[in-house]
Amino acid sequence: MELQRIIDESQRIVFFGGAGVSTESGIPDFRSVDGLYNQHYRYPPEEILSRTFFYRQSEEFFRFYRDKMLPLAAQPNAAHLKLAELEAAGKLTAVITQNIDGLHQKAGSRNVLELHGSIWRNYCQACGKFYGPEHIRDSQGVPLCSCGGRIKPDVVLYEEGLDEDVLAASIHHLRLADTLIVAGTSLTVYPAAGLIRYFKGKHLVLINRDATPMDGLATLIIRENVGQVLSCLQVKGADA
Repeated sequence: MELQRIIDESQRIVFFGGAGVSTESGIPDFRSVDGLYNQHYRYPPEEILSRTFFYRQSEEFFRFYRDKMLPLAAQPNAAHLKLAELEAAGKLTAVITQNIDGLHQKAGSRNVLELHGSIWRNYCQACGKFYGPEHIRDSQGVPLCSCGGRIKPDVVLYEEGLDEDVLAASIHHLRLADTLIVAGTSLTVYPAAGLIRYFKGKHLVLINRDATPMDGLATLIIRENVGQVLSCLQVKGADA
């Protein structure tokens, strides 16, 4: 298939993924018919997952967070596993993800740039002590540190900026890439989606069930599930 040909001739592939990469692991996306944005809570998810709401209504924030944002038992799917295989073969230089579930690392990927943070890291806002996600899951109300400080998940909330180091590393890899695979994202969430403009390589591959603003620039567009597409690839070493 055409994607296989592109992968075979590429030496520096970057993968840029969104929520659609994890749906095959049973994690719902935000904007589909069954996504979080179409479920009914006392407040809209966009409001709950904001910096202002976190500070003003912390208990309600954590009620939603425990209910919907901690898929700790989720396992990598075919997409995550194939990307780890591509990296191990020396073909893939970086995974840039908008997801916070840590599934790329579970699959074995090493160079993962998490634009929106990770549920697997949580820190006391008073003393900086680290806590795993199980502490958040198993606590009641607002999770507190042993020092009494409030614990905050290391995820980027609405009204918060992206980590400058993660952004810089993402831009670096995008500028050097000869192929960029964008998958499972509508490319409508900024500033993350704006990173695509730094790619100047040969092939832009879009794997997404719906149209995106970048379709007109793509070398190849595939309207199928990400895992289904990537699982068909045969991985050869960078020097093959």
